[in-house]
Formats: sequence, C-alpha cells, structure tokens
Amino acid sequence: MTLAPPVDAVALARALVDIPSADGDERAVADFLASFLVERGWTVERQEAAPGRPNLLATTGAPARVVFSSHLDTVPPHIPAREDKEFLHGRGACDAKGIVAAQVAAAERLRATGVKELGLLFVADEEENGSGARAANKHPRARECRWLINGEPTENKLATGTKGSLRLRLTAEGKNAHSAYPELGHSAIDDLLAVLSELRAARWPEDPVLGETTCNIGVIAGGTRPNVIAADAHADLQIRLVGPVEPVREIVERAAGGRARVDVLTAIPPVRLTTAPGFETALVRYATDIPNLTNWGKPLLLGPGSIHLAHTPEERIAKAELLRGVELYEQLVRAL
Repeated sequence: MTLAPPVDAVALARALVDIPSADGDERAVADFLASFLVERGWTVERQEAAPGRPNLLATTGAPARVVFSSHLDTVPPHIPAREDKEFLHGRGACDAKGIVAAQVAAAERLRATGVKELGLLFVADEEENGSGARAANKHPRARECRWLINGEPTENKLATGTKGSLRLRLTAEGKNAHSAYPELGHSAIDDLLAVLSELRAARWPEDPVLGETTCNIGVIAGGTRPNVIAADAHADLQIRLVGPVEPVREIVERAAGGRARVDVLTAIPPVRLTTAPGFETALVRYATDIPNLTNWGKPLLLGPGSIHLAHTPEERIAKAELLRGVELYEQLVRAL
C-alpha cells in the first residue's frame, strides 16, 4: 500500500483548533480526526467515555508497543484559529491540539519508514474529570503497550515529574432572612468566607523536588440578592499536590470545621516520570492524564508549547516549536 504524503502538522493543528471542543463537546473534533486517520490507512476505534464524548484509538494492525496520547477537549471559550508568520493562535493551539497534530505527524513519519508497532490514543475530558482516560485504561489493547508518550505543553522538554491535583467543592448551608434583621438568619456566605480565609493562611506540604502545594479558589457562588441573608454558598478549589492526598484533605477538613461540607471531585497523585538520554528535561507543576492511564505501559511526558499560554486568551504555539516537536517525538520513539 502506498502511504499518503507527509502530514503538514501546522495545517492539521489549525484545522483542529477551528473545531470547538470545550465543555463536553468533543464529538465534532473526534469525527474530523477519525476521518483524517482512516483516510491515511489507520484502523480507528471509538470508545465512548460518556455520551457524546468519544475517545479515539488508532492502530496499524501490529501490536501498539509505543502509544502517543493526548486529549481532544479544551477549556472554554472557543477561540478560532489564526496564523501569522511565527505563530498559530487559538484555543487548543498548545493545549493540546497542536500536540495532537505533532503526534500524528510523527507517527506518520515513523510509519513511512517501516515502524508499525505504534498507536495513537486521544481522549475526552482531560480538562475536568479525566473520564476519558479512565475509560481508556480499561481498553484490552492497553496490555500491548510498553511505552506511553503523553502530550502536554512542556516546551519540548521531557518532564521529570508532575504535580498532582485535588479538586474540591466546599458547600455551606445557612438560613434565609431579611438583611435588615440578620439575627433571624444565618449566612452561608459568612461561613464559607471564614473557611476560605483559613485555607488561604494554611501551611501546605512541600517536597524538595516538586516544590510547594498550591491552592486556587477558582469559583465562589452563593446567595440570591443583596437584601437576603444567604442560605447557601459554595466554592470550587483546585489544589496542586506534591505528595499524598490525605494530609492535604485533612487540612481542608479542619478548616471546614463543621461550617462547610467537603466533597472531593477528583484526586490525581503527583508522578515521577521516565526520561531518555539526549533530551532536555524539566519539572512541570500541572497534572495530566498519566495517573489514569496506568495500564498503558511506562509513561513519558513531552510536548511543544508553553503551559504559560494555555487556558489564556493569548493561547498560541510557535510554528517552529510545533515542527520541532514532531522531530522530537520521532526521535523519542526510536530511542525507546
């Protein structure tokens, strides 16, 4: 069979960026990518992580000993693609549609030289709950994989480790009353603010390699009107872990002290990662799908783009860095 022409990684990245895939809306980008890979001779399997949220697994027919992996979803809002001489701009340019394009291009280059024991695994729902990776971890073909090359923006450096992540919701309950007579009610907002104040002043665990635990209060909501004592309030937190979950959860529970209920939404441990000779290395502070893909061989983490631009209105990736990522992915597979 004659192989298709080499993949233009920048053009593929732009096409992916132009397809919205935030907030559980991955189907359209999965459909596009599945068609693209089938046309180039890959065998593509869909796996529904949740209704309307497919994972894609593409293989060559040989056992997939090395698998490239990244995610199809982005954070909102959608930002259409645009290019200038140096950069590709738009939502997902670096996190992680540019990475997906680089992985596809590298896999095609490897396949063109006779390397067949490859796979491509692209999952849904990395940005929120990791349901795509958890579903993929149950796939029977995971046992074939010896090496998983996960893609996140690492500035083309092999990551030596990642922080973990603990997502929590704090919920306080009070009693409505007219704000002119606060003694007749109980403010859930007051309780929630007291808990959050203690957490902002808390001493969190530290690690000599991974650094300090950090806590972000990402969402606060509650009440109905300024002239009503609030009967309910909640806050969503994301804590970047450098060690076990339990000591951090205990700090949160102590601060809550009966004033708020603590619900764990997701918990991902920190990870120490494999590296390879000849590659630049770096420690990254964010969490990835790797802890939810434990059945897919030994993990490595590498990708073009900067996490400092991910999730921002200025998200972009340098075209030269994207193309260098293709080269590094190919080199890494050959090294492995």
